[in-house]
Amino acid sequence: MTSPSLIFDRPLLRRRLSRAKDAGAEDFLLRAAIEDLFERLKLIRRDFSTVLDVGTASPELSGRLAREGRLVLRMAPLAQTERSASFSVVGDEEALPFAAERFDLAVSALSLQTVNDLPGALVQIRRVLKPDGLFLGCLLGGQTLRELRSALALAETELCGGISPRVSPFADVRDMGGLLQRAGLALPVADSEPLVVRYRDMFALMADLRAMGASNALVARIKGPSRRELFLRAANIYAERFSDPDGRIRATFELIFVSGWAPHESQQKPLRPGSAKMRLEDALRGKPPPR
Repeated sequence: MTSPSLIFDRPLLRRRLSRAKDAGAEDFLLRAAIEDLFERLKLIRRDFSTVLDVGTASPELSGRLAREGRLVLRMAPLAQTERSASFSVVGDEEALPFAAERFDLAVSALSLQTVNDLPGALVQIRRVLKPDGLFLGCLLGGQTLRELRSALALAETELCGGISPRVSPFADVRDMGGLLQRAGLALPVADSEPLVVRYRDMFALMADLRAMGASNALVARIKGPSRRELFLRAANIYAERFSDPDGRIRATFELIFVSGWAPHESQQKPLRPGSAKMRLEDALRGKPPPR
């Protein structure tokens, strides 16, 4: 088997996340994802006693789960400095250091979009779940920062005659169900919710991304400084194309929510091909099924 292509410079991502935390990280996006994950978890009539938090940058998700009486292990991207109600280890989503079938529930908020091998990470999550265990996660989707991507690409084409990688590629919600199924998770579900945030200008948006530890960490990024004229032109294009009547610009973040179950004999299964008692053509024509 060939190794996955390196898309993200993960050591750089950790360094930037560490600096952001030291400076008081901006976490409105993460808080929105965590709140939505909890609302979805409330709809599932199951008790999950052992939980793994896979890579969530904040201890809030694991802490809230632990305060509800669950035994929670948080696999954090950085050494934990905050007080938390859960146990914690430092680990990597690309190499889960846990034995098979140890957890009833695995959760993850806004960490899986920056792994180099997303299918492989999902396989590992599936491996650590007990039969009939649930994975519930949130990651950024392909529509995230589409306005910024467009403005930078147009400015760079205009001034430099081409474009370079400046905004991370993210998974498409249409592909996530297939990836969950490919990882061996049953009953896969994937849906997305856009979150539109308004800013004074493009530079305020970029400052927020730095405060999240989420600025460009692509392996193929340009390593040297970019021309000041490029960002000034991109900011003008952004304002021209993606601003509201009051002059503030829009930035889209697409939150993809995914869930899947470790297979178990009690779960619903699709009918065998040919086992239907009525043809689709007859159903569409309103014919009754044969007796």
